[in-house]
Amino acid sequence: RPSADAAFTAEENVIVGNTVLYGATAGKAFFGGLAGERFGVRNSGALTVVEGLGDHGCEYMTGGRVVVLGPTGLNFAAGMSGGIAYVLDVDGAFRSRCNTELVGFDEITPDEALELRTWIGEHAERTRSSVAERLLGDWDLALGRFVKVMPHDYKRALTELAAQQGRPE
Repeated sequence: RPSADAAFTAEENVIVGNTVLYGATAGKAFFGGLAGERFGVRNSGALTVVEGLGDHGCEYMTGGRVVVLGPTGLNFAAGMSGGIAYVLDVDGAFRSRCNTELVGFDEITPDEALELRTWIGEHAERTRSSVAERLLGDWDLALGRFVKVMPHDYKRALTELAAQQGRPE
């Protein structure tokens, strides 16, 4: 996060550059502001929350979770084969900026909604994010604006695994 005496609003400015979390395999990262292009490319295991990002976000992602609390650029999720992204559709046009060749949009389950709220709460705590605080302040409305982005093959693999283990997905 920017320092408390920064002369700019973090949620309106890029605070981390291009290719942040390229190839991340584990851990958590919380960014109180915007990221540049190719955020989370080839992420294979990290959890991250960011307040917006440039073009090609989550490109070739194979695992992990990405939560975007603001705008995205074009070509989101191109080549994404694993993991899940939750994107706040701030302008109602996110789906048109998403590359849907390998991904679709799924409903957020009650368990996922609880996880998502927890991650946004941790983001608020770690970054002092006013964006996160606003979302948490009217959670029911905010939750309805999130889009879950999930690769088709990843969804199928999870469904098959659940069936093998004799439990619902």
